[in-house]
Amino acid sequence: MVWAAGIKGPELLKNLEGLEVNRINQLIVDDHLKTSRDANIYALGDCAQCEWGSKKGFVPPRAQAAHQQASYLYRLLTRQLDGATVGPFKYRDFGSLVSLGRQSAVGNLMGGVIGGNMFIEGLIARVMYRSLYQMHMLALHGWVKMVLDWISHSLRRATEPHVKLH
Repeated sequence: MVWAAGIKGPELLKNLEGLEVNRINQLIVDDHLKTSRDANIYALGDCAQCEWGSKKGFVPPRAQAAHQQASYLYRLLTRQLDGATVGPFKYRDFGSLVSLGRQSAVGNLMGGVIGGNMFIEGLIARVMYRSLYQMHMLALHGWVKMVLDWISHSLRRATEPHVKLH
């Protein structure tokens, strides 16, 4: 298992014999996330260069892509154990949210109810950003850790300065 964070794969990947990598050390994968030269090795997230079926180019190296790929691989591997198959991986871009401090955020939401793109900002975007963060915490650590993290964050925020100068 190799862990990568960021938009470039670790140097270790380019030194693995027999596996094809691109210029930023990502393993080249097919539409089932299998590496191009060894069908027994899968890659996802920042470690993988995966074609974006419906668009030209590749799936962006972002958390939402890694999350979708992890869910897909879980489904694929459990069905393979049962002798079943799964169709190819299909990435859906739901947009982006960026935090701009305690009270604000901006984002671009895609698809959903309106069917197109929608730019959001301010408090609404901030609430959505915080909700998304809590959903990630829940998925990773469960209810108890998520609630304790939220309480801890709320208490720390009350005592931290509004502006940090370093």
